[in-house]
Amino acid sequence: MTFRLLLSVSALGLALGQAQQSHAQVLPSKDTRTGGPKTLHTKWAFPHVASGGAWKARAATIRLQAKVALGLYPMPERTPLNPVITGRVDRGDYTVENVSIETHPGYFLYGNLYRPKLKTDRKVPAILNPHGHWAEGRLVNRKEGSVPARCINFAKRGMVAFAYDMFGYNDTKQAGDHRTYANDLVSQLWGINLMGLQTWNSIRALDFLETLPEVDHSRLACTGGSGGGTQTFMLGLVDDRLAAQAPCVMVSHSMQGGCLCENAPGLRVQFSNMEISAAVAPRPQMLVAATGDWTKTTMELEGPGIRSAYHALGATQHVDYVLHDYVHNYNRATRESVYGFFNKWLLTDVSDTLEKEFPYAKEPDDKLLILTGGKVPESAVNREDLIKYLKRQTHDALIDGKPSDENSLKKYQKRTRLAWERTLQMPIAPAKLLTEKLGQAAVGDLAVTRLALGLDGLGNRIPVVQFAPEGGAKNWAIVVHPKGSGALLGPKGAPTGLAKALLEQGVGVLAPDLYQTGALANTDVAAKRDLTRNYFTVYNRTDLQERVLDLLAVTRHARRLGDKVILAGVDRAGLWVQSASPMADATIADCGQFSMDDETMVAPDLFYPGFYRLGGFEGIGLTGGATPKFLHNTGSQFSTTHMSDVYQSVGAGDRLHVAEAAASEADLAKWAAEL
Repeated sequence: MTFRLLLSVSALGLALGQAQQSHAQVLPSKDTRTGGPKTLHTKWAFPHVASGGAWKARAATIRLQAKVALGLYPMPERTPLNPVITGRVDRGDYTVENVSIETHPGYFLYGNLYRPKLKTDRKVPAILNPHGHWAEGRLVNRKEGSVPARCINFAKRGMVAFAYDMFGYNDTKQAGDHRTYANDLVSQLWGINLMGLQTWNSIRALDFLETLPEVDHSRLACTGGSGGGTQTFMLGLVDDRLAAQAPCVMVSHSMQGGCLCENAPGLRVQFSNMEISAAVAPRPQMLVAATGDWTKTTMELEGPGIRSAYHALGATQHVDYVLHDYVHNYNRATRESVYGFFNKWLLTDVSDTLEKEFPYAKEPDDKLLILTGGKVPESAVNREDLIKYLKRQTHDALIDGKPSDENSLKKYQKRTRLAWERTLQMPIAPAKLLTEKLGQAAVGDLAVTRLALGLDGLGNRIPVVQFAPEGGAKNWAIVVHPKGSGALLGPKGAPTGLAKALLEQGVGVLAPDLYQTGALANTDVAAKRDLTRNYFTVYNRTDLQERVLDLLAVTRHARRLGDKVILAGVDRAGLWVQSASPMADATIADCGQFSMDDETMVAPDLFYPGFYRLGGFEGIGLTGGATPKFLHNTGSQFSTTHMSDVYQSVGAGDRLHVAEAAASEADLAKWAAEL
């Protein structure tokens, strides 16, 4: 049984219901980040779409977030594909050929090309066909799903179809097996993950289709089921060449994908597959769902939510969704739905009623497989060499993009600021600063105010002690201690240490308890936050990402108080504030004689995916421009050479103060007062 739905605007509003309710914009009574981590089974609501413009802005941020998570920002170099097409079989009205392309130097992707036998030289559509997690890969030919069936039928309808391997399936095993690929924390630091590798393969597969002389570049499409459905909507998100897409049995509000190839670290902290799918609007899209899997609510939840984005853009008729009464599948009924949809959008001279599947005969496996005896080309790299190449690409891109003058520094800032925001998981939409005054008193000649700050909708409630010197302050320092604000206070709440020294120099001080520090420290919560389990970093902010989010709130409050905002990190927090430095006017950081390497950067209080792709501490430090920085206690291990070179090249050498030894609190405070 098949169900279709075309909702009216009024019915659509009813379907969205709770998702359309606005935030109360009230600071929570306690920090709500104490629950269990989100997982791939966490249920999501589709957000209210206020307008077409608002959705376009949100979709652009989602697209950038995905590129950053997949290690595709900036895009890798498109090296020569070196396509090899062999083994042509002629079946009268279509042909089948074997294909290999080189998506990275020495890394080969294999597949089968199905082409219609054309009687004219007219250009035709072309469709990518990722296969999903069938054991047989692109060779699957079961009742529940058949890749050859749909490819042959596309060819019989006058469309080129390319079925290609997922990583570690069929012929494409040179860099490891799909199910045993290890997405370790070090790889996450570099933004290297299985989902990114597969999405890049899909991009290059699309490049390959564009090399075929009979292919119309304006009519490219993609469809797949299950894991292939994930590949479909991810490709559509990051590559706007798709004229239409049909992800099947995968777009769900309650299950986001159960494999590493569907879970890129940082991808779904703030949105779900529903929004990823909707972000391609207004391009034509069909969702095919099944009553026997996690897409069973498509007619009530996922479909109407996604259609609301299309409606806001005036393209309601560009999206369709259908529910079949089967288990998880890409069977004949599903395929016939997709045939009709692609007929409508890609074959304008063919009736959209031509949905029935033509009879087909799959070629024998040994004819469709390319590598015999598991042999690979002599130039093929293994997994270790592939990862080395990807790391080298990141390193070379940073070196090549090194600013050399003020203009190039501005370009660098523009490019890396966006990546920094998405890597640190800043809010997708601007969040209102929420403030609650808890009390005020005088300590000597200081006005002391206790506050709670947060960002609307983020659940953070940050305790802050605010010290204002007599007569007020022009500059304000946010002093961060790894043990929270209490470590900066002496008897009777009087400031001590760096906080005291800054106030004596007339600099106002804000002392916060950031996430999991001071009053927010919670051992039970910490025990649940295992970075290595349940795709934690795909769905949750790390401790440091949460702390940077807290600093965003405190910084916004500080800007209401004075002219310049200084981030000052004491002890280990000196490393924390460096990742937040682009939001401040100046930075003071104890570098702890830290040696940055793979082993030290996976420490729980420092780790977040994509750190190296931002250029590490030095690259992040330049993201805010050549702002004043006092980096002390660097020792001989903490590198500042790259940053120093850039400061010198833009004529700002005097703004960067580097000291190998730990500076005195008096010297740090005097430097801050003279800004």
